[in-house]
Amino acid sequence: MGLLFLFIILLGVAGIGYINVMKSDTENILVANYNTLVYARNMLSTLDDNSQQATKTFEANLKKQEANITEIGEKETTIDLRNNFELFKSGKVDNSIIPTMRKEIYRLMEMNMQGIQRKSDLAKETANTANFWIAITGTLCILIAFTLLINLPSSIANPIKELMESIKLISERKYSERVHFESHSEYGELAKSFNSMAEKLQEYNNSNLAKLMIEKKRIEALINNMQDPVIGLDENLKVIFANEEAIKITGLSHADFVGQPATSLALHNDLIRSLVKDLMTEDNNDEKSKANPLVIYADGKESYFEKETLHISIKPTGEETQTIIGHVLVLRNVTQYKELDFAKTNFIATISHEFKTPISSIKMSLQLLENEQIGNLNAEQKNLVDSIKDDANRLLIITSELLNMTQVESGNIQLSIMPADPAEILTIAVNATKTQAEQKQIKFDVSCPEGLPRIQADNDKTAWVLTNLISNAIRYSHDNSIIYLSITSENNKVKFSVKDTGQGISPQYKDKIFDRYFRVPGTKKEGTGLGLTISKEFIEAQGGLITVESEFGAGSTFTVTLNSVA
Repeated sequence: MGLLFLFIILLGVAGIGYINVMKSDTENILVANYNTLVYARNMLSTLDDNSQQATKTFEANLKKQEANITEIGEKETTIDLRNNFELFKSGKVDNSIIPTMRKEIYRLMEMNMQGIQRKSDLAKETANTANFWIAITGTLCILIAFTLLINLPSSIANPIKELMESIKLISERKYSERVHFESHSEYGELAKSFNSMAEKLQEYNNSNLAKLMIEKKRIEALINNMQDPVIGLDENLKVIFANEEAIKITGLSHADFVGQPATSLALHNDLIRSLVKDLMTEDNNDEKSKANPLVIYADGKESYFEKETLHISIKPTGEETQTIIGHVLVLRNVTQYKELDFAKTNFIATISHEFKTPISSIKMSLQLLENEQIGNLNAEQKNLVDSIKDDANRLLIITSELLNMTQVESGNIQLSIMPADPAEILTIAVNATKTQAEQKQIKFDVSCPEGLPRIQADNDKTAWVLTNLISNAIRYSHDNSIIYLSITSENNKVKFSVKDTGQGISPQYKDKIFDRYFRVPGTKKEGTGLGLTISKEFIEAQGGLITVESEFGAGSTFTVTLNSVA
């Protein structure tokens, strides 16, 4: 490229130089010779005129000629012309000198005509020389440019191609690849830098950090392929990772979500606020989260998700205590199960409602059969009627429990919360179970002090809960035993206690008795296993709490706690 640039400069210099030479030759012809021809012509035109004005014109042109002598012999001829003109002007000679003067003028014109011809030939020679050298220089430029056109792309592309091949091998983790350019040009420096990079990559690949990075990539791929939304937080609640499902349901982009503090995101995103609320308040109740799934608009519809919070802790080297280093939020999509649950609830509600009518008809028919006006029943018929009545009552209780359960599952518990007398509620429950207790000769020990504060409760549903608890206590108590019923007040709370002296609950079943359809193995198969579940839902819907304390072989104590009126 430098040689081509040099020849281009030479081409320009030669062209400009020869153009200036030819310009100088042309100017010389115009100034030196052409002007003499003009002066000579003017002098010739005045020779035949003897006027004074013609003489002045002749002399003026002669002076100009004397100042424009350029050719050999032109000076002598001009001097002779001057001498003859002076003689003619003095009048010492006659007009016979005019032909001599004319000959001298013609001689001047011939000299300059020859000079013009000579200088024209010289200009042609200069032009030919210029053409020759410009052609030579231009040809060299063309040859160099053509050579560059053929060789330069390959000289540039080949090292780049070699470098690209090496980069592909490096991308395939073949870090032993090296590039060898022998030149000391920029490619040599590039090869040196590339080889240094490859060497460092090989060293890095052989280190443990590379293995850790591969494992990190593998874990990220696994998390991104999970169908459930997963969000990872560090100990300061900063989002450190989130899979595609989590990013999609939050409505944020990856850049706006990952790496940002969850507390800041919660200010503008309701979903994130509900997800990290427990972590921000240190109220980590996973059971409550599972019982109340989140409703999130996903997959084009309202979807239900159960939140599970995993607290990641480690024991630092040299320390004894565990340290929380982060949290993982997993949202399990339970929409399909929720929809099936809704369908089941609606089915149970419909069937239970339909059962009530035939059960009522059966009870009405039994009342008619027991009416002596219709006719007396023999002993065997009476036993059958009593058996049918017990079964009908049991069916009616089961149907009522199922209807209450559908209220609980659908979240449509109808409450009428108002100030109520706790003693009155307990009295209603005792009266409802008195007949059942008399059948087993069980007595009630009621402790109900005076001056109890009124409670905020639904009178009927609270009485139903106490009736269910007392009925269970009667069912699992021995004959001729005592059931202890008490009401106490403490710290703006009123507690109802139902204590029996039955067999109690085994420790492995204690945490399951409030689950739906659960019955302690080995007990009488009465009821549906929904009574305690419904009782728990009714009490918690009123802002209260139901608990159990039991010692196997020594009975159980169920406690219902409700808020008193302020």
